[in-house]
Amino acid sequence: MTATQSFIHSEIQQQVSPIEWQTRVNLAACYRLISLFRWEDLVYTHISAKVPGTEEFLINPYGLMFDEITASSLVKVDLAGNKLLNSPYDINPAGFIIHGAIHEVRHDVGCVLHTHTADGIAVSMQKDGLLPLSQQSIFIRASLAYHPFEGVALNPEERIRLQQDLGDKSYLILPNHGLLTCGETVADTFLMMYMLQRSCEVQIKAQSSGAELIHIPQEVEDKTVAMTVAMNSAMRGNRKHLDGSVPWPALLRRLDRFSPGYRD
Repeated sequence: MTATQSFIHSEIQQQVSPIEWQTRVNLAACYRLISLFRWEDLVYTHISAKVPGTEEFLINPYGLMFDEITASSLVKVDLAGNKLLNSPYDINPAGFIIHGAIHEVRHDVGCVLHTHTADGIAVSMQKDGLLPLSQQSIFIRASLAYHPFEGVALNPEERIRLQQDLGDKSYLILPNHGLLTCGETVADTFLMMYMLQRSCEVQIKAQSSGAELIHIPQEVEDKTVAMTVAMNSAMRGNRKHLDGSVPWPALLRRLDRFSPGYRD
């Protein structure tokens, strides 16, 4: 870390609460993980995290690659898109439209993650969307919504339609556009995107083989999701079917080896 970076880090950390700082660290880690897994699209996708206990959220500084993002470089905005701390960076207007719309109405959501991966877009282009082909896909399909493409997300009026289409779901496929997950924590939301992305990769590979594919029956989907929710509830006292807190510490250890500096 340079002397300038060290000063900015110290200045930002002193201005925010400990819980906001921890949220910043987790969100910066999530950006680095998206880069590490090669799911980024240069600087054109976004992840946001709500500052706990507020209507404010953190989002990436527009123009930085994901492997450059740090806890102190994240931009804090309100639901109107106003920057709440001094920052030399702007935010992506399309990113604000999408993320602001969700944070405005989904008070249960702490993080929103949006990607433009090739396999994700390829599945989003298919008329039937995500198919019940893999074990991963059945968890997603239980809480999956679709929002049709309206062009680049710069029209504020699209916010209402996006909110309505998402409803209370946790996964959103944006046809001809990409993938989106929203969860209670950064860790949960990353794990959800991992499962959604992997489901899309498996579907595209399976379809490209040209072989006749076996679809998982609806009754098996329903039974598997119900059993998993019940098991997690008994073990952890919650009803999450995908608990990001399990792999998150290991993911942070990997980052500390391959992409340190996100905590700055």
